[in-house]
Amino acid sequence: MRSGIGSLIYVIIGVLVGAAHHYFNNINTLKPVISALLAIVLWPLLLLGVDLHVR
Repeated sequence: MRSGIGSLIYVIIGVLVGAAHHYFNNINTLKPVISALLAIVLWPLLLLGVDLHVR
């Protein structure tokens, strides 16, 4: 149960960080969706300044 709560917290933080870095703007094609998913999963890299936008 703890790993489930930890995973949920990790995803929530990922969504918040991704939203703060504008990864959820204009999600209407595949590339922005992939960028948003990468931002959620790899959110610690966003805090280090890595750009995860798929071009």
